[in-house]
This record gives sequence, C-alpha cells and structure tokens, in this order.
Amino acid sequence: FQSTTTNFTYFFIFFSNNPKQKVQFKPDKIKTLSMKEIKFSLVYRDMWQASGKYVPRKDQLEQIAPLIIEMGCFSRVETNGGASEQVNLLFGENPNESVRAFTKPFNKVGIQTHMLDRGLNGLRMNPVPADVRELMYKVKKAQGVDITRIFCGLNDTRNIIPSIKWAKAAGMIPQATLCITYSEIHTAEYYINMAEELIAAGAEEICLKDMAGIGRPVTLGKIVKAIKTSHPEIIVQYHGHAGPGFSMASMLEVAKAGVDYLDVAMEPLSWGMVHPDIISVQAMLKDAGFKVPEINMNAYMKARKMTQSFIDDFLGYFIDERNKYMSSLLVGCGLPGGMMGSLMADLKGVHAGINSFLKSNNQPELSEDELLVKLFDEVKYIWPKLGYPPLVTPFSQYVKNIALLNVMFIIKGQPRWSMIDKNSWDMILGKAGKLPGALDPEIIALAEKNKFEFFAGNPQDNYPNELPKFIAEMKANKWDRGKDDEELFEFAMHEKQYREFKSGEAKKRFDQELETAIKEKYAKSNVKLPEIKKMIYPNAEPVISMATGKVLWELDFSDRSIEPAHGKLMHENEIICTIQTKYGFEAIQSFCNGRLVGIEKKQGELIRKGETICYIERAKEREKRA
Repeated sequence: FQSTTTNFTYFFIFFSNNPKQKVQFKPDKIKTLSMKEIKFSLVYRDMWQASGKYVPRKDQLEQIAPLIIEMGCFSRVETNGGASEQVNLLFGENPNESVRAFTKPFNKVGIQTHMLDRGLNGLRMNPVPADVRELMYKVKKAQGVDITRIFCGLNDTRNIIPSIKWAKAAGMIPQATLCITYSEIHTAEYYINMAEELIAAGAEEICLKDMAGIGRPVTLGKIVKAIKTSHPEIIVQYHGHAGPGFSMASMLEVAKAGVDYLDVAMEPLSWGMVHPDIISVQAMLKDAGFKVPEINMNAYMKARKMTQSFIDDFLGYFIDERNKYMSSLLVGCGLPGGMMGSLMADLKGVHAGINSFLKSNNQPELSEDELLVKLFDEVKYIWPKLGYPPLVTPFSQYVKNIALLNVMFIIKGQPRWSMIDKNSWDMILGKAGKLPGALDPEIIALAEKNKFEFFAGNPQDNYPNELPKFIAEMKANKWDRGKDDEELFEFAMHEKQYREFKSGEAKKRFDQELETAIKEKYAKSNVKLPEIKKMIYPNAEPVISMATGKVLWELDFSDRSIEPAHGKLMHENEIICTIQTKYGFEAIQSFCNGRLVGIEKKQGELIRKGETICYIERAKEREKRA
C-alpha cells in the first residue's frame, strides 16, 4: 500500500486457511503501522546571533531554560558555541559559568545540548592551535554539552576530521557538518561524497547547515536520502535560515527524505533572518503525516514573553529592525542570516563616509537600501572569482569585507581589489583550507604581484601548539585555571577578549556602548540622561556623592588603581569608595546588601556633590531575577 500522505510504502502479508479466499484492499480502512518521527531542536543561541550582536546574560538563560523544557516539544537545544561565548566576554561575563548554568537544567531532564564548532577556528574567527582545539572538547563535555556541530567554512574535511576524533575521545557526539550553498560546483554529489568521507572518519551524525537558507529544497532532499539510504544508522539534522524563503519547502523535502531532526526557532525571534517558527513547522509536518511532538502553548507564550523581556532589557538596542524581515535579495548573494547583524552595523559605519564623499563631489547620495543592493551585487560578482568559499563564518565575513571595500573604492573612482585584509588573503592563499573552486586568474595575478605564496599543505600545520605559553602566564598572574581547565581554555581561545574581561575593561566598554545605543534611540525624544541610566540599570539604585572631590576606589592613591569589577558584592554599611575633598576624606557607604552594576566615575576622577558614583542592585532584586 503506497501512502498518499507520506513517502512510505507499507507491505501487508495475510494468512488464511482458505486458499480460495479473496482479500479486498481498502486503503482508507488500513491503519498505519508506523509514521516517520521528526524531532525538533531549538537553536536558542543562533536565534540571537542571527538577530543582532549580543546574547542573553547568564541569569536570563537560567530563567528561560525551565520554560523551554516545559514546552515539551524539544529533544535538543543549542546552548552555546560559535560567537556566543566570545560575546559573553565582550559584555563582561564569564562564558564558562554561563554555559554550565544553561546546560544544567537540560541535562537533568534528558534534553540533549549542542554547540557550534568552527573546526580549525574553534569558537573564534581565526585558526586555533591543535592543543587548544583538543582541550575544547574536554572542557565542553565537562560543562554539560552533549553534541558538537563541527563545520569548516570551506568544507575542507581536513579541518573537521581531527575534531571528530577529539570529540569522541572526550565523550561528546561529533556531528560533522556540510555547509550548504548554491553554485555550479556545490551539487548534491559534492555533498554526498563529503558526507561519505566524514562518516568513514567516525562522524556519528551529519548536519546540513544551510546558513543562508539558499539550499534548493529538492537538492537537499537528494542529499539526505542518499545519506539515509547508505547509512540508516546515521542521525541527520537540518539547519536552515528563513531569510530568502526556501526554508519551509526545504524542511518538508528533507523530512520526506528521512531527516531525523529539524532546527527551529520561536517568537519573537523567528522568521526574518532567523529560522522558521516551531508552530508552523509542526503544523506542516503533521499535515504531511509525520509523527511530531505536541507543543505546550501556555509554556510557549510564557517563553515568548520572557524572550521579549530580554529584548526590552538591553538586547533589543543591538538588533537591526531589517533582520526581522525576509528578503529574496539573499537568493542571489547567498549571505548567511547569522551575519546580518554585523553586516548592518558595517553598513552604518561606512554609509556616512560614502555619502560625505559623494556630496563633496556633487554626486547624489545613496540610501542605506541602495548601498545594500550594491553590496549584494558585489558579493555575487566576486564570489566565483574567490573560489566559491561557502558563505559561512568566518569566510562570509571575508567575502563581505572584500565586497564592501570594493564598493567603497569603486564609488571613489578607484580600482576593485585596491585593499584586501590579511585574513581574506589567508583564505585566498589556502592557509585556512582548500577553496572549493578555482581562483580567477585576476586574483592569482594579484597574489603574484604582491609576492604572496600559495599554501597546499594541512592548514593546522600553520598554527603550532600554544597551551604551555598560556599556562605559564596564568601561573605568573596567579590566575586560576578553573574547573576542568575551563579558564585556561577561555584564555587560549579568546586571548584579547579574556584579558579585557579580567581587567574589567570589557564591562566598561559595554556599558558605554549600551548608553550610546540608548541615547541614539531616544535622541529625538525628551528622555533625559537620568532616565537613560535607569534604562541601563532598571533594577538598581544610584549611589550619590555627598561631597565634591576626587573619587578614590582604593586608598593607596596608585595610578594603577582601578574601579571595582562589575557585580562586586557589597554589604550594607560597607565602604564603597572614598571622596578626597579639600578638607579631608568622606567615606561613601553602601545603603544595602547588593552588587555594583554600574560604575560612573573612574579612580581619581572629579565628582561633584549630588552626582552619581555608581549603581547598586539590591540583593533581593537579584534573587527575584534568579
């Protein structure tokens, strides 16, 4: 019996003692013996990355986790990896504590957690030494991460296979990844052969990472069917952004072909440049005859409301409104949804400069949309010339950077390729892996003109081990290597950001960035600075100086003294700082038990009577949020 609602054929055998008995088939009366089950993974990390710059804080992740569990429809949740842990450092938060806190509740109830792993680049934008990469899997397993989604932005399996072995040795499930794009060389056969190589190397799962959502549905179905036919035991997961509009059709095609898991999002961060919403995907698959989990809609609405509260808290100030909309323009340029936030920020940065040049030369200025179209067209033009690197982090950024510089130079009447940054050259020269396609002769000639050498060896050989260096420095600084060496790993993976996190510089810069973002939003309104500060620290109260003088956070008067770290615990009546006045010293005491969440004055800076020194969030407020 061939089902009309699924792609399965059912075979029935009837036994009878009467050889003359006739059997009448009535398909509408036949009960289906089994239906293909599709499971869902919530990409909570990628929902934020595809929307804007920052991710939720640790306390916010702890709040949302129980509601995700209560929804009852997710077998997996993407908790970390990619840029999210670097972003934690950027706003002054320890990513190791954040990962442990977010994975813990899912571990308890048996929901698998997974992370995004950039292969040779680990969790950052540039290549990582082998010893640091190997340590990552031991750390992440200890922190409660079950699955690592390993990809190479060039689809060079040499950058993925070592990670498969290290992940398995650490007890993690290695999910090897095919970076999906659309070109004359990225055919179904290309990806099927790549999957075969990764499975032979020990991959237990395969992910189709359709980061720009431009994979064509039928082709994706062919890839999944080939994998499941040859390797029915291999788990296959599909990840597709909604941007250009193919994603729902793609999900249905891969489901028919035998996919096991689909990555989905939920409001208010679904669709647009993100992913399709769980509600729509579930309804579609139900109608197609698949077995799918039910959604607890009360929990969905609570999680939806809470996620919106995170947007209202501070994350929304870094989300470009245009990322909430889908765009068919992406079909041509193929840029991924996950980088649209940074793309819009880059456009804002160069837009004013370009228009200033045009205006000074009596030429018509460009709107942001006109500049965006020029950029998309340039990406489409240069991509084949650069060897068709799949447009995924970090290579999507490199191609975008080259295109953006080209647009700027062309507008100014200068040649294309006038400037290419070092990271982009490393991609072109093969130092990060083998490009899928051939370089245009124009690019080869440019490399030769600059006396650059092409590299054909193993990319990892370019980046020798470095852990001993970081271990020695941590010992010299008396820095704790952390539980399961997680602080050592973080330092080695994100050296610059970790130093700024340890010094408190990252938190100060983030507070300034947030204040600027809020001011820009309310620039045309009557909102005053005190009200803006209240938006930055909604649950905190200001500490007011009762005297005019110099702020001394430390009384040794050292030029090296700095203000305390964000979140420092204070007890009621404890001295926060001292004001050095003309007549002596005035101690400023804490009016409650709580934590410092905002520092307004630096060590040695002048403050006037009545001005705010810092903000304190009362302990009971933090307990409520926890």
